[in-house]
Amino acid sequence: MDSLLAVRSLGALAHDSRLAIFRLLVQAGDELSAGIIAEQLGLTPQALSFHLKDLVQAELIEPRHEGRRIFYRANYLSMNGLIDFLTENCCQGVPCAVNSDSACCT
Repeated sequence: MDSLLAVRSLGALAHDSRLAIFRLLVQAGDELSAGIIAEQLGLTPQALSFHLKDLVQAELIEPRHEGRRIFYRANYLSMNGLIDFLTENCCQGVPCAVNSDSACCT
């Protein structure tokens, strides 16, 4: 992942509705229709469409068209690419075991 896409991805996630959409799709582990996403998060169709567009442009989610319905799923390759980009220089490049009980470079 390059810096430009990382900034776009982080910017897309820096809004509570877009973060909620992305987390919902990750938790679902599968695709969800736009209607289900709107219902689950209490978003209007217009607001949902706006936020979904940003997440698609940031390559964090992927749409699939089926007739007039659109289904969305999390793009795990992009998500993992962002995590890798953010942590590529962790511990000065030395492999480390990160867990909830220790700091990265201990």
